Amino acid sequence: MTKRKKATSAASRSPRGGHLPGPPRAAAAVRKTTPPTPVEKPSTTLALAAECMVSGASSLKESLATLLDEPLPVTLDITTLQRIDTAGLQVITAFVRERAGHGRTVEWQGTAPALTTAAQLLGLTSLLRLPA
Repeated sequence: MTKRKKATSAASRSPRGGHLPGPPRAAAAVRKTTPPTPVEKPSTTLALAAECMVSGASSLKESLATLLDEPLPVTLDITTLQRIDTAGLQVITAFVRERAGHGRTVEWQGTAPALTTAAQLLGLTSLLRLPA
């Protein structure tokens, strides 16, 4: 024989659909709002190798070509760059010029005296928009 549960009256049932009764809910909670934090614009970063020479110009060109149509700013990280020849500088200059022609920006991260010196010798500092 099985035991049956006692019938309960409607008054003893929880008003929240069978849940245990708890403290009454507040009508509306006041939330503190914080001012929106400034959002940094996202970018895509490409770290250049320590040497950007003619021997690696084609791989540098391929890496940069994938970023040509990137709508976000592209950052070239030059912190490890120690040597660059005219072929490497030519590839980077073409990339910067092509992006600028389509209204897209290139930003620089770090410093590289080798790049700065080579760009100055060839008169490309302003075209590359290198940091001062």
